[in-house]
Amino acid sequence: MRRSSQGRLLPGKMRFRSETMSAHPEDASVAASGPRDVTLYTRPGCHLCDEAKSAIAPLLREFGAALHEINVDDDPVLKERYGWDIPVIFIGNRKAAKHRVDLEQFRRQLQDAESG
Repeated sequence: MRRSSQGRLLPGKMRFRSETMSAHPEDASVAASGPRDVTLYTRPGCHLCDEAKSAIAPLLREFGAALHEINVDDDPVLKERYGWDIPVIFIGNRKAAKHRVDLEQFRRQLQDAESG
């Protein structure tokens, strides 16, 4: 990965899960998310995704958080990035969960995001 002389990452590529991947418009969307924005990467027919969505719904209501669902199958880059490694949930711009949601941890993450 290329870095500037100051050691900062140069635009166009990003570091993600120890792989270098091309930047994607969805990355900018997640980066710009507010602390009460929750992004769920999912696909139709994913039972773990359905379970995660149902499990977090009461907490989203409690914290007044907005859920944004992204179907990875609608975008070839996201489909390749996440594959069957879903659901993936972000709170703001931080990954909060993958595959299964620990509700106590998710609650703490929402509280931290709210106070941060």
